[in-house]
Amino acid sequence: MTSPFSRRRQNNSSETSKGKAGKTPETQPPGYAPRSDGGPWWRIRLFRGMVNDIRRRSPYYLSDWTDAWNYRVVPATVYMYFANILPALAFSLDMIIKTDMQFGVNEVLLSSVLGAVVFSVLACQPLVIVGVTGPITVFNYTVYDIMAPSGTNYLAFMCWIGLWSLVFHWILAITNSCNWLRYVTRFPCDIFGFYVAFIYLQKGIQVLERLGDDAPFYLSVMVAILVFAIAYACGELGKSSLFTHPVRVFLKDYGTPLTVVFFTGFVHMGKMAGVYQETLPTGKSFFPTADRGWFVHFWDIKLGEVFLAIPFAILLTVLFWFDHNVSSLIAQGTEFPLRKPAGFHWDLFLLGLTTGIAGLLGLPFPNGLIPQAPFHTESLCVTEVVADEDENGTGKGHYEFKATHVVEQRVSNLAQGLLTLGTMSGPLLVVLHLIPQGVFAGLFFIMGFQALEANGITDKILFFCRDAALTPPNHPLKSIKRRSAIWLFVAIELVGFGATFAITQTVAAVGFPIFIFALIPVRALLLPKWLSPHELSILDEPTASPFTMESVSGTYGGKEQVLDAPEGPSDSGNESEAKKASRGLSASATGSGLFHGPGRSEEELAELGEARRNDDSQLRVGDADAYGVARRRNSTGRRAGDDDEIEMHGLGKSR
Repeated sequence: MTSPFSRRRQNNSSETSKGKAGKTPETQPPGYAPRSDGGPWWRIRLFRGMVNDIRRRSPYYLSDWTDAWNYRVVPATVYMYFANILPALAFSLDMIIKTDMQFGVNEVLLSSVLGAVVFSVLACQPLVIVGVTGPITVFNYTVYDIMAPSGTNYLAFMCWIGLWSLVFHWILAITNSCNWLRYVTRFPCDIFGFYVAFIYLQKGIQVLERLGDDAPFYLSVMVAILVFAIAYACGELGKSSLFTHPVRVFLKDYGTPLTVVFFTGFVHMGKMAGVYQETLPTGKSFFPTADRGWFVHFWDIKLGEVFLAIPFAILLTVLFWFDHNVSSLIAQGTEFPLRKPAGFHWDLFLLGLTTGIAGLLGLPFPNGLIPQAPFHTESLCVTEVVADEDENGTGKGHYEFKATHVVEQRVSNLAQGLLTLGTMSGPLLVVLHLIPQGVFAGLFFIMGFQALEANGITDKILFFCRDAALTPPNHPLKSIKRRSAIWLFVAIELVGFGATFAITQTVAAVGFPIFIFALIPVRALLLPKWLSPHELSILDEPTASPFTMESVSGTYGGKEQVLDAPEGPSDSGNESEAKKASRGLSASATGSGLFHGPGRSEEELAELGEARRNDDSQLRVGDADAYGVARRRNSTGRRAGDDDEIEMHGLGKSR
């Protein structure tokens, strides 16, 4: 079934052509400013991306606050508070030990507050949850391992990394670098997600290793396994048909926090009370962990070390450009029926601001969180009950929940940030100090397992392991004639993951962002030489919907690109079939599945939003018919040919 979004693009294709020919369309999107000169691809119009981001999003700023008057906002706020703070506490435990208490609980919490307040109030996409991630934790203690032996003032050095990175972020935002996000498909995102999942699992093992080999160790191992098992069981019950819908949603949302609370007290029962348990170290309320003030003396450092911070800042900027933008893309993924436009350039500018402020305050640098960002969007989905019917319209006796729209607002992100700020108070710090380290190991295990479970690489590996007789005949991967093509794609993904994970186990771990960033040209330049367009359209797909990607010149990859791609050496007829099947969906697309117009560069299309000149003017908060539908998932492991809506059973996992 063709989605209403695709139908609308087809209906307006003739009008769009008129606009491209030089005539003024009847309607214009907010902030649209037509230009007659296309210019070469390398021409950069400074600030244009940020300006157009603000112009597109500013008409919705008031509704971003008024739309919060919805029943989904309160449970989403509470859910995201726990989903954000529990991993943050686990990362703070890691940094307390590996940075000699330079970064602790209060620093991590305040960093999350900084990101939440800035992005909820000022960002073009306030749904993205910003905080301390696993990769930045690795970056922080790797820099400490490199610089501490030389006697360098660590916090001052990190401050200069943040200040230099602020400059680099702003340069990238001003020069519209986010236009290159069109090349960020599921391929690099899945590899990065696979890497993050294994980082979580590794951290859990490392927490237990530090506890020795006596009674505290064995008790902590038991607690970690039980936390993992019960938290996983709550998640599975939330997806099952057992109990009533409110009970399932409650178990899925609050099963993990309640598990943490229970096992914090469980270790003090019976004979276990006599076993000493390592707990989370905490400091004074609203004060840094170390004996210092909040403002870092960034001048207390040698001049040579100021410039030595530049290469570290470049690596940090590369990491954040990829990590934060991927978080934003996944939070606005194809499965979410979003109605309000994105703004990647402006949000990158804000990310540079928070990076510089965090450096001055001696905080870990915050950026977009995976999987918390997509979890936030998913928790705000409003669903309806849809009966499952056969071809004749007869009910099959069961139903499913499908998303109708997302409550797009700023209050839930701001509120969870303020709750995090309250966690820095004395009474709550006392409570946090009671949590055993074995519980945090269990948290790392459940986060890592859930991230692996929802990853595209895992889907493909399970396809190979599954009994072919029990694999649905309409499984997407079955449409690929060359099984070796699937093996090759998965092997390249695993090699990319292995290289990234291996370097983080060495002193060169600070350079792992380069490996992650290199995955983008590998997908865009190398894979098309080895795999046919049809095969790539099945194995890979754009991360976000065309609606979201219009601000960065459209999408790259996916089924629409098959139309105009040259036939590969291994198509064996699949390409022509794909073209016939996809011809109706891409009537208004030219080039490589993009919204191109003659005489315009890709950058200018992104800046001017030409693809939306007919669509955006119709977009309103209440226009559910045009954009308030969920886009189909084409990823492997999901059914091909599904309708344009997807199942949002409670608050499920996001990729």
